[in-house]
Amino acid sequence: MRFSTKAVHVGQDAKDPTGSVFVPVYQVSTYRQAELGAQSEYVYSRTGNPTRTALERAIAHLEDGNHGLAFSSGMGAITTLLLSTLRKGDHVVAVQDLYGGTRRLFNQVMANFGVEFTYVEGINPKDFEAAIKPETKMVWLETPTNPLLKIVDIRASSNVAHDHGALCVVDNTFMSPYLQQPLALGADFVVHSTTKYLGGHSDLIGGAIVMSDDRLFDKVRFAQNAAGAVPGPWDCWLVLRGIRTLAVRMDRHCTNAAVIADYLTKHPKIAEVFYPGLSSHPQHALAQRQMKSFGGMISFRLEGDFDTCKQFLNHLKIFAVAESLGGVESLIEHPSSMTHASVPKEEREELGVTDSLIRLSAGIEDAEDLVSDLATGLDSIK
Repeated sequence: MRFSTKAVHVGQDAKDPTGSVFVPVYQVSTYRQAELGAQSEYVYSRTGNPTRTALERAIAHLEDGNHGLAFSSGMGAITTLLLSTLRKGDHVVAVQDLYGGTRRLFNQVMANFGVEFTYVEGINPKDFEAAIKPETKMVWLETPTNPLLKIVDIRASSNVAHDHGALCVVDNTFMSPYLQQPLALGADFVVHSTTKYLGGHSDLIGGAIVMSDDRLFDKVRFAQNAAGAVPGPWDCWLVLRGIRTLAVRMDRHCTNAAVIADYLTKHPKIAEVFYPGLSSHPQHALAQRQMKSFGGMISFRLEGDFDTCKQFLNHLKIFAVAESLGGVESLIEHPSSMTHASVPKEEREELGVTDSLIRLSAGIEDAEDLVSDLATGLDSIK
């Protein structure tokens, strides 16, 4: 079964007595037991809910994994994964160009529990190899990275992790399962903020983890129930609804992003464009190999500073200045003061997250309108 068909059907059979063609919202906290000692599949909705089960099965199928787990946010998913797989004294090697919230969790929460983190560029798999210690239990990837859209070789990095007895985790939020499938490339876990492309409509907060190993699944599922960062059935239903149109939306996101990236590369007020679909991107060939297409995310540097960015952003009408990404509407943000503000200024600048950097999420509007809106903002810069 091909992806678009799976997105509409697999894992989403309602099994509802009414014959509903789509999974109902089981807005319930607890379930009647037939008799004492004879528990049914569902007991309490923190542990399991039919709407959530449908979502977990659907996401697992889309990532070609055996098991999926849904969470109340992407960060809830990441936190539960770390709590279930790491202990005091363990070490993690992570790409340095990383979502600011993930870096904050690593440095300001997990570090307090004795977990050590080392950051490497990760463009060369040897970066991970050089940073691994006897205590290393995990290699953490984002690809493309956030916000500079660097591409990390998933297969090679997974091999390095496994050669040293470590797990490999890939945050696949920027690509979605439609464009990239890390488990097939050797990763042990895939994490998502389902808030983004999977939901697709900027109307929910959610997260997910997909894996194939039964033992790892049992550990993470236990932590999911014990820690309780689970989504409610309504949010699960909204993600399921979004998944049904994921393929068609992603095609449009990619088409629009390619048009925008081409426009930006030719504009004299743009100093640099980061988009893996450009032949000038340093990892363009790798992106072609491990991704179906190049996604809807673009970052670029303006010729200027913070005030230049502010002037540009204030003149946009279609692009909404907002955090998040992956919705049907186009969003744009200033990483150093928004998504990555929690990263200390010196670290941000060293990473390349400077005051002149802008990140945008191309929506599904008409590409000509999006280019025209960006042109208006750029024309406002004196």
